[in-house]
Amino acid sequence: MNTIVLFEHPLNEKMRTWLRVEFLMKQLYEIVPVRNVVSVLSIFRILSDLLDIFERGDLRSDLLKELERQQQKLYCWINVPGVDKKLVHQLQERLKQQSNELINVVRIGQQLREERLISLVRHRLNIPGGCCSFDLPNLHIWLHQEESLRDVQIKSWLASLNPVYNSLSTILELIRQSGMFRQQTSLNGFYQNNAEGSDLLRLQLTLEDALYPQVSGHKNRYAIRFLPIDTEVGEIPTHLDFVLACC
Repeated sequence: MNTIVLFEHPLNEKMRTWLRVEFLMKQLYEIVPVRNVVSVLSIFRILSDLLDIFERGDLRSDLLKELERQQQKLYCWINVPGVDKKLVHQLQERLKQQSNELINVVRIGQQLREERLISLVRHRLNIPGGCCSFDLPNLHIWLHQEESLRDVQIKSWLASLNPVYNSLSTILELIRQSGMFRQQTSLNGFYQNNAEGSDLLRLQLTLEDALYPQVSGHKNRYAIRFLPIDTEVGEIPTHLDFVLACC
């Protein structure tokens, strides 16, 4: 039985940011509740990475614009024969609710920025071993609190990110579902095509292919080069069948 591996590649800067935020937030929700020091430090590191991303651009504005764009697309589906209108209306209400939640967020990550412990740890993360007990005694005592107390505080940090995570999850779900997977064939490990204004490429290979894709492109055109996992003995087939979706 072949093991399917899914690769996703953004075709614009906006999608690149969204995929990184999704990647980090999924890690957060998998770590909680924390059980050891390693897990706790992982949470602080992920929160620090998220704050760095939030400070680089206007994520809130981009998400609100995309929520509006997706609502307009749903309006167009209402009068299409055979469409499940109940499902469309449910999606419209979901998008409206998430837009309202996001509008009420003054600044994404503000609660995290104002948290003194997060700020202290964040400034020490780039120092090798910089979170030792003698460097951050306040973190050390916090780690020795009852697990239930720590969990309550951590959950409140994550709850402040829910409006972003909920909106982003819905947006990426709709974008991913907009593209249909189709069988494609590369020649000598190379494939290229028009992107036609797409935001995201989704590519499926099998683990047994022992290859990985190296993608370059933008909203108009993209190119994929397949490379062997083992560069010394791996081979690239003349013709490689793979599955691709432009979303």
